[in-house]
Amino acid sequence: MEKILILGASGFIGNSLYKELRSFFDTYGTFHSESSTLSKNKQFFQYDLETENVSILLENLQPTIIISAVRGNFDAQIAAHFYMMEYVMRSDCKLIFLSSANVFDAFTNYPSYEYDKTLSQSIYGRFKIKIENALLRLPNEKYNILRLPMVFGYNSPRVREIKTLIDLGEAIEVFPNVVVNVTEIRKVTQQIHYIINRKREGVFHLGTTDLVHQRDFIKDLCELLGMENPLFKNVYDSNFDRFLAVLPKDNLLPGNLQISVQDVLQGCKEL
Repeated sequence: MEKILILGASGFIGNSLYKELRSFFDTYGTFHSESSTLSKNKQFFQYDLETENVSILLENLQPTIIISAVRGNFDAQIAAHFYMMEYVMRSDCKLIFLSSANVFDAFTNYPSYEYDKTLSQSIYGRFKIKIENALLRLPNEKYNILRLPMVFGYNSPRVREIKTLIDLGEAIEVFPNVVVNVTEIRKVTQQIHYIINRKREGVFHLGTTDLVHQRDFIKDLCELLGMENPLFKNVYDSNFDRFLAVLPKDNLLPGNLQISVQDVLQGCKEL
């Protein structure tokens, strides 16, 4: 049985992954902030990215798969990922890195595919690219790069933020000229489960197979959740449509693991 360590398992994506994988694999996770509940869970370890060396945790646990869903200081994250790569290279282990569509945010004229050149204008995008480039130098079987667009889902942070803005009577910032794809948390965890099970290698784009204007998606989401008369603040950063979307082409998943924009909307409804 694979021994999986999820770094950042107390966060939204990391915790959803832990719940998906724990019944099938020997699964462990890390958390940052003090938590009496997680402290009592023998599968969880408190880990501070900025003050602790991840090597100690790796040597003690000896995972065969590391899933990086960790957040925090970018410099500390980069250092931790380089330690992880050192461990991976001398162990029977692979690293699954959750990246972002933002690694392509300098390209605006078309969607991006798995092996397109990365280029970012944002600090966040450039940080993700730095880790990606180091991973791409490893043997194929030693890593996966999983690029995610915006992740939604019932009670997800993005949905909660929209609900809070509406409750406060504040405007939701939307981008009418930005064409995106999106995804939903339950599908993401199923996709990653499949990638682990089938020992798939390389780079994957885990977003919807269709595209939507960001404003239209948020408008439809508000309607679906029964939020009446939301206020929108339209932000135009271009006179033309620009794309921030990661589409699959080379590494396709089976049909039952693909997802559409309509599926994402439905996944945001209360279960």
